[in-house]
Amino acid sequence: MSYQFHQIASLLEKMTSSDKDFRFMATNDLMTELQKDSIKLDDESEKKVVRMILKLLEDKNGEVQNLAVKCLGPLVNKVKESQVETIVDSLCLNMTSNVEQLRDISSIGLKTVILELPQSSNSLAPSVCRRITGKLNIAIDKEDVSVKLEALDILTDLLSRFGLFLVPFHTQILKALIPQLESPRQAVRKRSIVALSHLLSLADDGIFDSVIERLLKGLKNNSNSGAVRTYIQCLASICRQSGPRLCNHVNPAIEILKRYSQSDDDEVHEFCLQAFEAFVYRCHDAVTPHISMILGICLKYLSYDPNYNYESDDGQNSLLMDTEEGEYVDTDDYSDDDDISWKVRRASAKCLESLITTRLEFTESFCQDLGPILILRFKEREENVKSDIFHVYITLLKTIKSTNALAHDPDSMEEVPRTISLLQDQLKDIIKIIQPLMRERSMKTRQDCFHLLRELLSVLPGSLGPYLDEIVPGISYTLSDKNSTSNIKINALGFLCSLLASNTPSYLFQAHISVLVPLIITAVFDSFYKISTEALQVLQQLVKVIRPLEDPQLSLPNDFKMNTYVEDLYSATLKKLLTADVDQEVKDRAISCMGQIIANMGDFLVPQVQSCLPILLERLNNEVTRLSSVKAIYMIAASPLRIDLSLIIKDVIPVLGSFLRKNHRALKLNSLDLLNKLVENYSQAFNPQILHLVIVELKPLISDTDLHIAQYCLILLTTTAQKHPKALEGIHGQFLPAVLVLIRSPLLQGSALTCTLDLLQVLVQTNIESLDYNSLLNKLMDPIIVGNEQLHKQAHHSIAKCIAALTLKCPWEAIPLASRLLDYIQKSTESNDLKMSFCLLTIGEIGRNFDLSPIFSLPQTLIECFSASSEDVKSSSSLALGAVAVGSLKTYLPLILREIEVQPKRQYLLLHSLKEVISSLSVTQYGLSQLLPSVPSIWTQLFKHSESSEEGSRNVVAECLGKLVLVNPEELLPLLRDALYSNNPVMRAVVVSSIKYTISDQPQCIDHLLKQNLSEFLSSLRDPEPSVRRVALVTFNAAIHNKPTLVRDLLPTLLPYLYSETKVKSDLIREVEMGPFKHTVDDGLDIRKAAFECMYTLLEQGLDRVDVKQFLSHVQAGLCDHYDIKMLTYLMTARLAILCPDAVLQQLDQFVQQLRETCTYKVKANSVKQEHEKQDELKRSALRAVSALSQIPSADKNQHLMDFLKTIKDTPDLYKIYECVQKDSNSNNPENTSMDQS
Repeated sequence: MSYQFHQIASLLEKMTSSDKDFRFMATNDLMTELQKDSIKLDDESEKKVVRMILKLLEDKNGEVQNLAVKCLGPLVNKVKESQVETIVDSLCLNMTSNVEQLRDISSIGLKTVILELPQSSNSLAPSVCRRITGKLNIAIDKEDVSVKLEALDILTDLLSRFGLFLVPFHTQILKALIPQLESPRQAVRKRSIVALSHLLSLADDGIFDSVIERLLKGLKNNSNSGAVRTYIQCLASICRQSGPRLCNHVNPAIEILKRYSQSDDDEVHEFCLQAFEAFVYRCHDAVTPHISMILGICLKYLSYDPNYNYESDDGQNSLLMDTEEGEYVDTDDYSDDDDISWKVRRASAKCLESLITTRLEFTESFCQDLGPILILRFKEREENVKSDIFHVYITLLKTIKSTNALAHDPDSMEEVPRTISLLQDQLKDIIKIIQPLMRERSMKTRQDCFHLLRELLSVLPGSLGPYLDEIVPGISYTLSDKNSTSNIKINALGFLCSLLASNTPSYLFQAHISVLVPLIITAVFDSFYKISTEALQVLQQLVKVIRPLEDPQLSLPNDFKMNTYVEDLYSATLKKLLTADVDQEVKDRAISCMGQIIANMGDFLVPQVQSCLPILLERLNNEVTRLSSVKAIYMIAASPLRIDLSLIIKDVIPVLGSFLRKNHRALKLNSLDLLNKLVENYSQAFNPQILHLVIVELKPLISDTDLHIAQYCLILLTTTAQKHPKALEGIHGQFLPAVLVLIRSPLLQGSALTCTLDLLQVLVQTNIESLDYNSLLNKLMDPIIVGNEQLHKQAHHSIAKCIAALTLKCPWEAIPLASRLLDYIQKSTESNDLKMSFCLLTIGEIGRNFDLSPIFSLPQTLIECFSASSEDVKSSSSLALGAVAVGSLKTYLPLILREIEVQPKRQYLLLHSLKEVISSLSVTQYGLSQLLPSVPSIWTQLFKHSESSEEGSRNVVAECLGKLVLVNPEELLPLLRDALYSNNPVMRAVVVSSIKYTISDQPQCIDHLLKQNLSEFLSSLRDPEPSVRRVALVTFNAAIHNKPTLVRDLLPTLLPYLYSETKVKSDLIREVEMGPFKHTVDDGLDIRKAAFECMYTLLEQGLDRVDVKQFLSHVQAGLCDHYDIKMLTYLMTARLAILCPDAVLQQLDQFVQQLRETCTYKVKANSVKQEHEKQDELKRSALRAVSALSQIPSADKNQHLMDFLKTIKDTPDLYKIYECVQKDSNSNNPENTSMDQS
């Protein structure tokens, strides 16, 4: 510490030196010291350092002054509050000095202090704000313009950074700012506007409204054009800062702006359009009635160019605009020198972009009416305006793409969306206008052309094929022009790559290959690595176009001489491949490109391939390029040309085996993929013993820690067993134990389980010792039957499926094995329920594929197991009965239906068996042919029990009915619809619930029928019975989640009923006496929960069809409901803050109030532990919502939110949770805020 004091004292002494270099170096060293976290200054040192820095601000040497200013930043964080106040007072005093240099340096110093002041300090920042504000107000009133400008800049910084601390001084600041709006100096007016807009974002409603009314009154009565411009600019700036607060004043403001937009002043036109743009972005609902008027004004001024006659410049009369340009032509009043009409056109374009971005509901109308006008305006003469018009059309394309992604189901058979067909009609005009623009000297225009064409490709894949004759010359011009910049070349190559990769037929490129190949090869050898990388990617796509792998014999037309280009492409790529001193991206791309050339054209390059393959092998052994090499060799190995790899394959396989030990997941996956392809396509090219080096590496990878890698290992083993079974002889002990452990994992399911079944079926057919049927069967069964191993239920299911898969390849073993298992069940005691459950599941899986009707005692035994005391045995026997019925339908289905009728106590389990039959048989065409004759009898039996007193049974009946309707929708859906009008509410609930099981996220033949009838089923949302309304809400939720296209058009009708179910209904609340206590029961809670879950799903799938304001009001109501509802609405609040921030911002006060009540609620001290835990979880969820709300742009201007955040920081318990929540939100992607929909 003493060393630090000595060091500081030494530096301070040097700062008094007459030598400016000494002063400079000492100041620089002091700044270095101040930036260290470890530095501590005592009171005396602080005073000395502050005095010296302030003195150096007046130094005669400018460099020393600049360094002294930079020292202020770290200094304010190292000294006490009193010293910071001394600094601020001195700077404020110097800011009004008569010496210009001192004034300027003091202003910079004040800005530095404001920027570095810690926002979290309790008293420092408010104290500094108090000291500065009054002095700034005085400085603003000074006549010296430079002082005014600096003071306004500092005030703006202060308001934007510490606005909350200045609330008590708003009236004083306002008195200083308002007169500056009348200043004759434009710079003063502009800075006053910025400061005023920051002030009003935090001002109370009284001050805010008074200023807005003053501005509107000034616009109404003022004839001074300068004042009018200022007021309009001020309105626009205030709207950008605090748009939602301006909503109440939008109507009168827009009426006034509409009047001024008809004036003769171009600057007023520009400012009006900028104000309209701000209103459109920030006052979404309030501006809605004026959208058509704003659009009309924008279109009028988009073509406003008084000094230019486009007709004389453009002979393409067919594309001339039909506008009112003539009325503006007045050559006596305008000249090119003072023409600012381009600013009006630019403001108009930006306003149009805001309309397209925010008004998704008008996308089709914009595409139809605005699209052609924008295309015609591509001929704009001013480069910057032309660029803006391009961006407006590009924004329109992006909007069309996003709205179609939401509204149109790509798997459905519906007609092409209207916007897409409109766009296709405009394509010809776009190309006609763009063609000459692609050869303009302006780089910006050419870049915009490529950007637009690339966006067109993403919306209309393959649409540019017929226009290659018009497009390719533009690409050629850019790539061959010596004046083209790197960026424009990269853009041109990027577009060309997209064009080649689109769905354009290969033959359309025939005439242009001769032009493109030399250009691309030249670009490959460009000195800038990014151009070279992009060119190699284009070259790779070009190879696919010249020789498509899908049908290598049927490439381009017969008169196309492929040979002339193959050698050039190969030579260029090889040269780049052999260049050592290039960027990593270029190396990777060259390797990938060479792999594509050999894969697609290897039969034309037989001698060259044999010399190139060793190079790829060398790259494979290089740590930097090994992943790219694996992918390249995979392309070659997968090629239908069957390229000769005998030269390297024996070296490649061991290297790939060594890669499986690396801690590099992508490398392992790609290596396994390549190994599988080599075994599949080149099994004759190598000795099977070489695979031992690979197989020994698989054991640690076959694990449930990474099922994706495990699946690739299983596929490789399956292919090896098929193509090279000898490779597994004597070595199966290296992988089989790991496979058996994986089978017993509860995580094994889906495609990984399917791959396991495939492997076992192939292994049992290899005739390898110890891999025969009985050996594998014992390995699977013994741990459970003999070893009494305790496994998860899911593992029992997996093992049962594996045994059934083995038996499928040895069908003669099916009946004996099932009999043996049945015998074990019959002899088992109650204590062996896990073994019994396993045996039942295995019998079921075997019976699914074989007719077990010869085992006469099986049906009775399965039904007797329904009476077991173990729930696992009951459910397993139910599943087994259904599965056995799948393979022996004629024997078992009548039995199940009869037992359902005569065994009411076993009805629930028997219905599950029936559900298994329907589910299993309805997925294949053969199964459907078996099931269809029995449908009438099943349907009748299900309807008999749809009014069962047991809710569980009714739920299973509903699922069975839904799945059965999918079997024969044309006949059964009308029957289900008729049952909707039953007098029994239980029947109606079952019918509505069954519809949920007909809706899938995959396309189905029932979809068109559902779309016609779903409104009738969902009309149950207004059923008088609460239980029916609840299941209707669940069905509605399923439809929105799985297939939103079914209900999007019904939303206007259904949403009022949905919203009505979010309210607490007193008629559904009752009191229950529990001894001496009374307990309140809310029968409407489940309905409300279902309604809010439905609303949550709407956030993701249908928010564009929803009135957001109305939606938000119901979310707010849920914030003070029951615990379960609160948890849902907190999730929704966080999501809404991301999806529609402006709408949430308008109602932020209400959200904050409800969240504050939750976070500050105190649980009674004598409450049970569960109550405390529930409240903690509520607080955590509420604070997640608060964190999301605080991320909304301009949310920091909301006084209520800022006060609440301060309360959180001042409450240690809340702040601790809030910090954890913020860390979580930073580590996770906020876009993935989702809820489990299961």
